[in-house]
Amino acid sequence: MTGATMTTPECCGTLTSDTLSAPDAAELARTLKALADPARLRLISLVASHDGAEACVCDLVEPLGLSQPTVSHHLKVLVDAGLLTRDKRGVWAYYALVPGALEAVAGALASPVADPR
Repeated sequence: MTGATMTTPECCGTLTSDTLSAPDAAELARTLKALADPARLRLISLVASHDGAEACVCDLVEPLGLSQPTVSHHLKVLVDAGLLTRDKRGVWAYYALVPGALEAVAGALASPVADPR
């Protein structure tokens, strides 16, 4: 979980199977803070469900009901957390999910299920 993007859980373990290092904890906390906002969760959902799993910022303003600068701010937070990518095309920016980013967050939080038998 070091660097700007989350890595696969195999490299870092999970919260319950390995001791989380200070840098990994800081990175995971930053990612969770980015996700801990209803508008950002909706943005991830809107981008993921959009045609081609990418969306122009112009397509996200109306469904979210927020101003374009506010939507752009939320998108920047998600990009900085390594959850979305940004591709500038002319005057518009297009956003897509980083492959495996959400799975990495889920994997980091997952705990192994013990067989009760």
